Amino acid sequence: MEILHYPFDSQLILRTKKKIRRELLAENTARLKKKIAILCGSTTAEIRVVLELFLLDQGIEAEFYESEYNNYWQDVMFGNPQLLDFQPDLIYIHTTSRNLSLLPKITDYPEAIEQKLNEEFERFQSMWEKIAESFHCPVIQNNFERPFFRLMGNRDISDVHGRSNFVSRLNQKLYEYAQSHQNFYINDIDFLSACFGLEKWNDPFYWHMYKCAPAAPAVPELAFNLANIIKSIYGKNKKALALDLDNTLWGGVVGEDGPDKIEIGQETAVGQVYSEFQSYLKDQQSLGVLLTINSKNDMENALAGLNRPDSVLKPEDFLIIKANWQNKDQNLKEIAEELNIGTDALVFVDDNPAERHIVRSQVPDAAVPEIGEPQDYLITLDRSGFFDVTGLSEDDLSRNEMYKANIRRVHQQAAFTDYKEYLLSLEMKAEIKPFSSVYMARIAQLTNKSNQFNLTTRRCTEAELSQIAADPGYITLYGKLSDKFGDNGVVSVVFGHKESDVFHIDLWLMSCRVLKRDMEFAMMDELVRRCRAAGVKTIRGYYYPTKKNAMVKDFYGILSFIKIDENTDGSTIWKLDISEAYERKNTVITIEE
Repeated sequence: MEILHYPFDSQLILRTKKKIRRELLAENTARLKKKIAILCGSTTAEIRVVLELFLLDQGIEAEFYESEYNNYWQDVMFGNPQLLDFQPDLIYIHTTSRNLSLLPKITDYPEAIEQKLNEEFERFQSMWEKIAESFHCPVIQNNFERPFFRLMGNRDISDVHGRSNFVSRLNQKLYEYAQSHQNFYINDIDFLSACFGLEKWNDPFYWHMYKCAPAAPAVPELAFNLANIIKSIYGKNKKALALDLDNTLWGGVVGEDGPDKIEIGQETAVGQVYSEFQSYLKDQQSLGVLLTINSKNDMENALAGLNRPDSVLKPEDFLIIKANWQNKDQNLKEIAEELNIGTDALVFVDDNPAERHIVRSQVPDAAVPEIGEPQDYLITLDRSGFFDVTGLSEDDLSRNEMYKANIRRVHQQAAFTDYKEYLLSLEMKAEIKPFSSVYMARIAQLTNKSNQFNLTTRRCTEAELSQIAADPGYITLYGKLSDKFGDNGVVSVVFGHKESDVFHIDLWLMSCRVLKRDMEFAMMDELVRRCRAAGVKTIRGYYYPTKKNAMVKDFYGILSFIKIDENTDGSTIWKLDISEAYERKNTVITIEE
């Protein structure tokens, strides 16, 4: 919904929040359902209401538990029955600097201040560890915003007696904890408050009158940032940028002005703005964001602009370059098809409002930000949170190379008339083994991202997967696939549980980037082998339909399963007898021992 997209009007959202909610709930959209507990150090009713709006817009329908005012620590440490019964999928701890009780005094010795710092941190740490023990779910914890006054003036940040110094050091302890603990995330209100304005964020009127921290006008900023973390945890991030060229990546029109006259580089202030934006995009690429071009241009002119010596981005930085005179909405659909991703994974960036309008109307599930003036491009993209990082795996860092290799595979396929010969020409090798802690972050990421080939649509956190991997009643498998063009990383996940001599497949999924390469057959062969070793005689598979996974509705039939039940909603149950002969399905992939 456009009103909820950055840059948004916070006051308008607060005034019309009930109307927005009605309209969002009226949309016929399949959403991920999650239970979210808000443990609050201040009044959070407004935060919960606005957070719900942003999550609905991101495709997540939340049910909330909200602690009593300033009861966040007690709810966890003393076991509130309502919270225990709620069994949250995620816990958000909303605390601010208003909740710090052991602040330094000018008369304190440095040793006493150090003790206060450690005690304050340990109070929070004990709560996080209790949550991990009791709920095994992701935790989002606010860091602490700077105080809105400085008792010691500029010295407040450098002197151990200063509150600014104390908060800064406490935040550092939170960051170190986050770096060493899975499923623990920081909601960076220190940054948000600085952007919003520290005095407005901490307006004392809202605290003393309503016990609201931050002040009510800042709530949409906080809720939006929090929603971006949550949607990232649950695999709702975008994957790729589709970028215009003229007046988007450089100033001017390359076809009219010529490549020598466009503004880029360090010679002019405007050129520096575009260079800074290109550098930001280059850094996004290093995080695994896919870059593509969608421009009304001649290819020759587009390449000439990108090949300028002072252009930060070069042609090789882009997986796909659509520089032609075709409608941009059609180009965008083709980009999604060639990358083998949904259009809902794309962000279209264009300076032309008419082009943005056409793409919004023709490709409604793509993100199309209002990027503003050139000096706003970077901030708008950054604050929109399309690619908010909650985990960074080796596969993320290698994603661009993986997709480039995929494009080379497609080109090679065109040279073959026999598809099996093409698969054999890839010289594929697979590693298929039980879950490993080394790959747990990627496995969790796959369960939350894969949609097309996800038979049961189950989503899991790293903590849940670690529990499953440690349970002897489960069989787990991950699959890595490589070939002569490169390593695809972990691309398939299967796990399920045993009941006597029956094995139930709880989840089976595969990355869209390796579809139709027979990896599913290799996974099935290994699953059967391990099931037999565990005394299993029958495997049961389950299919639950969504808008995106129709392509696998008959998947079990292809694997020789027999359909034994079908419901009116399209969900099916399948059975395979492995007590007798089983014919191996994989004939093209070498399994590495």
